[in-house]
Amino acid sequence: MFALAIVLLLVCASVFVNGWTDAPNAIATVVSTRVLSPKAAVILATIFNLAGVFLTGTAVANTTAKIIEIGTGQDALVTLAAAQLSIVIWAVSAWRYGIPTSESHALIAGLMGAGISFKGIEAFNWDEFKKVLIGLVVATVLGFIAGFVVTKGIMFLFRGVNRHKANTFFSWGQIFSAAMMAFSHGAQDGQKFMGIFALALVVGGVYPQSDQIFVPVWIMFLIAIIIAIGTSVGGYRIIKTMGMDMVSLEKYQGFSAEIGASACMIGATVLGIPLSTTNAKGTAIMGAGAARRLSNVNWNVVKEMLLAWALTFPACLVLGYVMAKIFNYIF
Repeated sequence: MFALAIVLLLVCASVFVNGWTDAPNAIATVVSTRVLSPKAAVILATIFNLAGVFLTGTAVANTTAKIIEIGTGQDALVTLAAAQLSIVIWAVSAWRYGIPTSESHALIAGLMGAGISFKGIEAFNWDEFKKVLIGLVVATVLGFIAGFVVTKGIMFLFRGVNRHKANTFFSWGQIFSAAMMAFSHGAQDGQKFMGIFALALVVGGVYPQSDQIFVPVWIMFLIAIIIAIGTSVGGYRIIKTMGMDMVSLEKYQGFSAEIGASACMIGATVLGIPLSTTNAKGTAIMGAGAARRLSNVNWNVVKEMLLAWALTFPACLVLGYVMAKIFNYIF
């Protein structure tokens, strides 16, 4: 039980870091356009993160929990612990420099690296991993396209509207779109971590093994609350990078980015495809900025973000592998 308790604590630490470094992506634009204060945006994110966790089923949770097949017992718990620690190390390192990274990819890569250390390549569930690859394309490519297309459409539809009236409309619109982004984040990242939390309870022998991961309500509530606490503690650095440094957004662009990204994320959630909030929102913001003019986007910041995204998967895979080797040696 001691080993299980350590794993659950590390999962909670990973969830906290997700709120600290990843959840702010959902509210970055509504803060940067000054529609909501950071405090009000965090409250909004808390409510709709919770709704996203509760109201969207467990399809993504099951996909995440099935990425690796490690069985049960002490060695399997060590594998999960190593994966969670690798996420914390990578995410905090990136946060130190204000660089948004994908905790979704960090989680999956950490699990895969730790799984390889434990059972070799046989630990992979390739059918579920295909969904991760699809999610990578959806988040990166469709996120940009959605942000670009929605922005262009709004520019056309509102071309003759008084600027003050348009800003008033999109101020209210951004509250709605930010709520949708937070809901989408709960549906995606909340599900991923509640899937791993429930998997730990199965691996530890608390819940029986089955084809579908059982996620009780108390786990959903716990994950949503920890994400909210993490967001309130350390989110502003990421909000600044995503919503201010990369692109100087007007209200209609913030609305467009949030609508485009949340549409991609909710669609993926229904299909059980794990998607990165950071990638979806980040590329949607790029698309919204580029729709007005390419020079609106700070491409130096984009390069830093893309480099961090590219490094996340291999870095966390190696970290997960190394941590699992160290843990197995110690325990």
